[in-house]
Amino acid sequence: MRKLTYFIACTIDGFIGDEAGDASFMYPFVDEQFLEFLKTEYPETISTGARRALGDIGDLPNRRFDTVVQGRASYEVALKEGITSPYAHLREYVASRTLGESPDPHVEIIAADLVARARELKAEDREQGIYLCGGSQLAGELLDEIDDLVIKTYPVVLGTGMPMFGSGFDITEFTLDEVRPFKNGALVRTYSRKR
Repeated sequence: MRKLTYFIACTIDGFIGDEAGDASFMYPFVDEQFLEFLKTEYPETISTGARRALGDIGDLPNRRFDTVVQGRASYEVALKEGITSPYAHLREYVASRTLGESPDPHVEIIAADLVARARELKAEDREQGIYLCGGSQLAGELLDEIDDLVIKTYPVVLGTGMPMFGSGFDITEFTLDEVRPFKNGALVRTYSRKR
């Protein structure tokens, strides 16, 4: 069984963006040390365009994931820039009830029964896992299917905004596996679902 990993950036108080979902205020924390971590440990989570722009990681093999599932709002960020396949180095799925037809043959739209489709993807006989790339509502809907969390916490507090999980009250326990601090004040915490 493949694992579904929610790999997400957030503030100290657990927000992945402001109330409109904008997370651009977190970009300055991706400094040289942090970028080296991403390139070494999670290169496939860097978009195809960014990989090309960085030059030295365009051809790096995927280490952990071969599939990405993202929400409509996350996908919209790329679409606004004219990018229809932001993770062309992965199998791409976008969860959306409103998008209709995919604007790219490489991107499959999941319009109905998201949980069932996530279970099908997890049951595939493949070595690498599935990268859950936000957003809040998507993570809330898939909470029971998430096996691991990789939370990039940046040293800022918003007070209000878009939470990591857009769901009702539901206690779900995870076990802390690792904490990695960075000089810029960021932390990367890795958790696995408590069984």
